[in-house]
Amino acid sequence: MVYSARCSGVPEAKPVNEKPLKAKGESPPLKSEHEKNEISDPVDWGYDLYPERRGEKYKPSWTKMIFHGEGRENLDKLRCEENVYNCVKNSPLVKLMLGALKSSGCAVDLRRHIACEVCDPSVSGGYDPLLNQVVVCQNVARNKGVVQGVLTHEMIHMFDYCRNTLDFKNVDHLACTEIRAANLTHCSFLSAWHQGDASPFRIQQQHQECVKTKALQSILTVRSVTEEVARAAVDRVFSRCYADLEPIGRRIRRNSPDMHKAYLEAPLYGYD
Repeated sequence: MVYSARCSGVPEAKPVNEKPLKAKGESPPLKSEHEKNEISDPVDWGYDLYPERRGEKYKPSWTKMIFHGEGRENLDKLRCEENVYNCVKNSPLVKLMLGALKSSGCAVDLRRHIACEVCDPSVSGGYDPLLNQVVVCQNVARNKGVVQGVLTHEMIHMFDYCRNTLDFKNVDHLACTEIRAANLTHCSFLSAWHQGDASPFRIQQQHQECVKTKALQSILTVRSVTEEVARAAVDRVFSRCYADLEPIGRRIRRNSPDMHKAYLEAPLYGYD
């Protein structure tokens, strides 16, 4: 999925695989925001993972219906939407993100800005900046806990899109928003342990390694770039983007009161 963000102070980087616009110092014509963010090849930008983004309707094969229980897309969509609604009403993190977006001038309309869709099994959600929508993968995110994680993660991308100047073709911007999302919502000790980045020693350093690994994986999933290019982008922007905890204000530990503390503290930082 196409999502990118520019955090304050991130150095400009030349877009990957982009040819020079003009030769001999000739100034390029100004482009509109739509033209600047236009996607030339959807596969290179992760849209192949979200078939309904391309106007396709998912049609499971008979074998998948028999052996994998598919063919219940309408029921899955309904359950997904119920889980989304439940999280919006009851999850401290989701409510915090909704308030932060509203306070930033980007209020969320559930029917307009959040969509439950069938996705590739390798992803559980995504953020589509061209439509300014969070996608929850109804065939992967099947319970409230997973839906809460998807909504919070993708709303951080939406928040970055709302608050910052973006260039979707700049891999540094993408790296920054992925670092922030992993840092704030993904890399608890247990998540890092399953990922292979955790250790009972040097916990702070291991947390940073978990964030780097998660950000790297996300970039490679949604962009047609080499691992070397993606890793270099993560390293370039890591220090500043890792330190940016807006709008949650703290790193959330699993099975801790951190979510509730962050929600209660939000008004202190100007978030309704």
